[in-house]
Amino acid sequence: MAIVRSKRQSRTAGWARYSALVVAALLFLVPFYLIVRSAFMREQDLSSPDFHWLPPTWNTANLTDLFANPAIPMARSLLNSGLIAVTQTIGVLVVSGLAGYGLARIPYRRSNAVFYAITATLLIPAAVTFVPSFVLVSTLGWISTLRGLIIPGLFQALATFLFRQFFLNFPKEIEEAAFIDGLSYWGTFWRIVVPNSMGFVAAIGTITFIGSWNAFLWPLVIGRDQESWTVQIALSTFLTAQSVQVSQLFMAALVAILPLLLMFLFLQRWIVEGVERTGIAGD
Repeated sequence: MAIVRSKRQSRTAGWARYSALVVAALLFLVPFYLIVRSAFMREQDLSSPDFHWLPPTWNTANLTDLFANPAIPMARSLLNSGLIAVTQTIGVLVVSGLAGYGLARIPYRRSNAVFYAITATLLIPAAVTFVPSFVLVSTLGWISTLRGLIIPGLFQALATFLFRQFFLNFPKEIEEAAFIDGLSYWGTFWRIVVPNSMGFVAAIGTITFIGSWNAFLWPLVIGRDQESWTVQIALSTFLTAQSVQVSQLFMAALVAILPLLLMFLFLQRWIVEGVERTGIAGD
């Protein structure tokens, strides 16, 4: 009887956890549902006092009107955001990955001092470095250019810290076998370490891409003209306009989150594998 009671309690607890996860998932999806619903509604339907679970009329003209709006270069903004996010992600993975591997594996006397200096920068608020960074970019003549938007974000101390901690737990036996075969640190990193760390690399790349895509303050200050606007700046213009077209705002928000959603779906397996490897390495 005790075994049967234990099984029932275990089954009840399992169903309770499953139900809680379903409720949490539904609550998490509510904002996305509202964005999709409102993106395909007409202005009069959105302003109506009656709530509609689905658009009474699916208005696909909101999409064409969004990209045809001469005041907001949505296509150019999406292109700029994509170019900036991809370039910064690749740069962070390469630069921070090499720095983290060097700090974790290449022995030299002041490696700990360099690591502590990099880690100390995480304690400095971004607002403190904002003005010096802007003065430097302005002095170089990079205002309203993609260089001013991309280059300052090519290195991240947090990514370097995470790479270093991950490579410290990477199996040394694999690297020692590579050294015996005649590979240098450079060859070992690119031919052995990176291919066996793709899950973690994908996780860091995803976080970096999302952060770069959602950046607002730096692109707002550096991107003075429409040719250098990012998608977040384009979205903000809907709120600062004299007449707000709510349906186009929701459509623009839907278009802005689609690349992130597709990237997450594409890299989901790698992200889960990276989390699993990190957890195993930390045990």
